[in-house]
Amino acid sequence: MHIRPYQASDEAAVVTLWQACDLTRPWNDPHKDIARKLQVHPELFLVGEVQGHLMASAMFGYEGHRGWVNYLAVSPGHQKQGHAKALMQQGEALLLARGCPKINLQVRASNAAVLAFYQSLGYQDDQVVSMGKRLIPDH
Repeated sequence: MHIRPYQASDEAAVVTLWQACDLTRPWNDPHKDIARKLQVHPELFLVGEVQGHLMASAMFGYEGHRGWVNYLAVSPGHQKQGHAKALMQQGEALLLARGCPKINLQVRASNAAVLAFYQSLGYQDDQVVSMGKRLIPDH
């Protein structure tokens, strides 16, 4: 897999990927999420390609205290081949180079396979409750 920064021409393929990986939700417009990410550290929005075909993505961020990863996705036909791990390693390296001391992420509690994946990379349950408040409705 070749990892590179997201380009504007990737938008349709990325949204299709997220849909194939069941990452989209009615209350989050993926096109708006992409536009928002491009306003803040767009170089931390990574995609993966195999033979020129976009098949993976991850949005990393850092606000000076904690790093975050969102929308880690690998197309179903390319899963369990080390691509997600490679994206995470690249993102972690980019955040570490910025002085980021810790990465946070959110996984639905019912998603045992993804929880096991992150645990295999050294992530652990911080025993915190994730809370959110929508400031701008997408729909």
